[in-house]
Amino acid sequence: MIKSILILITLQTFLSCSEQILLVVSKDMNTSKAFLECYEDGEKVFNTIEVNIGTNGLGWGLGKVKLSQKESEPIKKEGDKKAPAGVFHLTKIFGYENDKNLSMPYIYTSKNLICVDDVNSTLYNQILPMPNNEPKSFEIMRRDDNQYELGVVVEHNKNGEKGEGSCIFMHVAKSKDASTAGCTSMCLEEIKKIAFWLDRSKNPTLIQIPKSSAKEILKLYPELKSSGLLH
Repeated sequence: MIKSILILITLQTFLSCSEQILLVVSKDMNTSKAFLECYEDGEKVFNTIEVNIGTNGLGWGLGKVKLSQKESEPIKKEGDKKAPAGVFHLTKIFGYENDKNLSMPYIYTSKNLICVDDVNSTLYNQILPMPNNEPKSFEIMRRDDNQYELGVVVEHNKNGEKGEGSCIFMHVAKSKDASTAGCTSMCLEEIKKIAFWLDRSKNPTLIQIPKSSAKEILKLYPELKSSGLLH
């Protein structure tokens, strides 16, 4: 019993280190729409906004915390057009401008920068300049449609487990109501606000869940108790 209590206290202490939280909540696992709130030290910043997620809704992903999952709920897989549900580190910001005055590591998306979604490649789920041995499948990071003009890297499937999903970002929406292939999208103005707010020293975290997981998130992150999305 004492050991279990210590484990719970340790977990809660670890989770509370997240000083910046982006909370995305959808009504269920199947919808392609959700709402986003941003928090710092338990205080909400910015207004709640509507965002687009995967065309086929959510699938449970590989993040830093494993949440409770029903057997009937889908698991995130490559090409399923589902955004990952779970708790994830936000690690980098990328964009088309050479230099940005940000508090996060920044990746300049040059013309030869790609993200590998070839499940059989040893470079699977990595962002890097085009290698000599070109992968069979990859995303060009400097897109013609400007969806990657500015974005945030979501640390899903950190270890590149084969077929478990790749190239997950928060990025500019193709259009107001356009769902995604597995990312979370919004208008450029909202992405800009978030990008300039994020701070690597404040352990930025994305919590992306269906409403049915709200109680579990409130237990793990009590600082989100004021969120209207979780009640």
